[in-house]
Amino acid sequence: MLPINYELWHQMPDSNKNEALDNINERFALEVSDNYVKKALEKKWRDYKSILKKEYFKKNISLEEKLRNVSPGMLRYQWEDAIRFWNSKKGEELSSGQKVGRLQSFDITHRKKDGSPMTSEAAEIMEKLKDKKAEYKAIALSDSSVNVDDIDNRIITEVLGPKRLRDKMAQMQVSMVELIVQLKAEAASREAEVQRKYEELQQQLKVDAAAREVE
Repeated sequence: MLPINYELWHQMPDSNKNEALDNINERFALEVSDNYVKKALEKKWRDYKSILKKEYFKKNISLEEKLRNVSPGMLRYQWEDAIRFWNSKKGEELSSGQKVGRLQSFDITHRKKDGSPMTSEAAEIMEKLKDKKAEYKAIALSDSSVNVDDIDNRIITEVLGPKRLRDKMAQMQVSMVELIVQLKAEAASREAEVQRKYEELQQQLKVDAAAREVE
């Protein structure tokens, strides 16, 4: 339902996420929003992948042995995809906490599982970033003052533009504020519901007590 062979949560098809959400809603009467449940699913999915990697992905064995060491109950094709990613340079960098440059980060987060760009706009931006990177590398050959390893920020700013970066950051901040407000509202709603049920129970107890006195 939620395959482990996707590198990042946002790369997983919405159909998989919605199927998992529907399954939960059918089994449990939750008084929270669908977005809240999906965020909880994302965390569980990440935790599950982390546990699998710790238990079954042994670094001191060959890739072939890693591929054969399939976790019980796991579909082989999912396991093999996950193993190949964990075994790749990109997978090692992400899992080891090594710093990932902004260009690489953009590339990672804007590709589908098959490696293709998520949108035509993303593909266009990637091509511009690639050209700009090549341009700076060429300059660095004749200008020793240019440090290729420190130009990610400059390239991102030149290609995307400072306004777009500010807009993106502002959008992220707004989304976070909206999420906090939503969670607070849901918590207040649940608290109000508990209080209402408590008052109804108290009222019922009073009615029952009055009825017994009449008898």
